[in-house]
Amino acid sequence: MTQIHPTAIIHEGAVVPCSVSVGAYAVIGANVVLSEDVSIASHVVIDGHTIIGEKTKIFPFASIGQMPQDLKYKGEAGRLEIGKNNIIREYVTISIGTEGGGMLTKLGDDNLLMVGVHIGHDCIVGNRVILVNNATLAGHVTIQDGAVLGGLCAVHQFCRIGKLAMIGGMTGVEHDVIPYGTVMGNRAFLKGLNLVGLERAGYDKADINTLRAAYKKLFDKELGSFEERIEIVGDKDGANKLVSDILGFLKSETKRRFCMPE
Repeated sequence: MTQIHPTAIIHEGAVVPCSVSVGAYAVIGANVVLSEDVSIASHVVIDGHTIIGEKTKIFPFASIGQMPQDLKYKGEAGRLEIGKNNIIREYVTISIGTEGGGMLTKLGDDNLLMVGVHIGHDCIVGNRVILVNNATLAGHVTIQDGAVLGGLCAVHQFCRIGKLAMIGGMTGVEHDVIPYGTVMGNRAFLKGLNLVGLERAGYDKADINTLRAAYKKLFDKELGSFEERIEIVGDKDGANKLVSDILGFLKSETKRRFCMPE
């Protein structure tokens, strides 16, 4: 039998499989689709056109799938898609997408969102991302796989955070952060590479050393303009997977500048 507390409100039209548990005073909207083994704690509110993947756990007082904090929003039926095996802790807020951003906010698999995290409208968050307490994403932010965002950090709208990047606590991120980069500061500056994260992810030491050498070239102003340095690194080390990830990130379309060393 579905484990639904008698005080929970499940609106007609919501899809709630038998393996789902819903705690006291939780509210599930009419357009919500829950997958197998989802756990909804007490006092959670889930609304909007929201899909939540298998085995995701949502803790008390989270507010999921509500209308965005965007004055341009005019009631369009934006969507929210949350993958499987996510942990969404207390007081997390995640907004639906808007017409100005593709109508979709999306969260991948195996992510940890700690207490008080906010994910704004039209954000795209990958897999195995950790957002520490009160980390805040403005609208249209993209977070690639494996990134870690420290407590109380804030990311400006339209910024991109690259794969396995590390954002220091209380850091304000105004520009794109390269894959494998580490940033910190009142206004973020590039501190170096996330070497601990690379080692924990199992990357080969030789590949990491190649990446370190490429990083030095990328940010050595004596080697020419930034565009020239990108080409130099591509010619020398572009075949390396880690370097290739950074070069692809730097060459892809963006609305922000790149976070640079201090």
